Amino acid sequence: MSGFLEGRLALVTGASRGIGAATAEALAREGAHVVLTARTAEDLEQVEERIFAAGGHATIAPLDLTDGTSIARLAAAVRERWEKLDVLVLNAAMLGTLTPVHQIDGKEFNKLLTLNLLAQQAMIAGFDALLRASDAGRLLAVTSSVGRTPRAYWGAYGASKAALETLVSSYGEEVRNLTATRVAIVDPGATATTMRARAFPGEDPTTLKPPSAVAEAIVDLLRAGFETGHRLEIA
Repeated sequence: MSGFLEGRLALVTGASRGIGAATAEALAREGAHVVLTARTAEDLEQVEERIFAAGGHATIAPLDLTDGTSIARLAAAVRERWEKLDVLVLNAAMLGTLTPVHQIDGKEFNKLLTLNLLAQQAMIAGFDALLRASDAGRLLAVTSSVGRTPRAYWGAYGASKAALETLVSSYGEEVRNLTATRVAIVDPGATATTMRARAFPGEDPTTLKPPSAVAEAIVDLLRAGFETGHRLEIA
């Protein structure tokens, strides 16, 4: 399998299903060797098998992103085997309970922020040197429209995405003139995913675009190139 990412290494979090899985498969179709991360090994293996069946290359790395030591171990393993990372897609996230702000459960909110924000910072910290080692490092963070446009009952999730955008954008500004690394935000819009189904249980998923449409838009963005600060909003 050959493409514009031939010889490149990509890492996708939350790659066991939905947008993460579709993005991993799309990157592999373009020739990238893709490292797949998520908590469930069985689901990752299914994605890996589809990539292999299509002639691509992948490595699974089951881990819990809320465990900071697991991120450090993964970064060390990638450094030892490949020495650099060309594409990092920060996709993993949890929705949490949609509820009024004054009723947000503190324990769940802490768990949500740990995954949606703190783990993302840990990923950047762990893979910064490997992105810098690439001659074309690219970091893409998947967000949500509620990170910019507050919506009733979405306070917890929206706050985590607003913070993620600020965090990732700040990192982009920090490395803009020092490295070849470029950073972008991806807002996938309404997509037929498990998370979307939990948020809108009465919605007909056939009226939504599939995760593969988001994946192709991400691949197109990488192919065309972008500067730090770019925001891709997918209709």
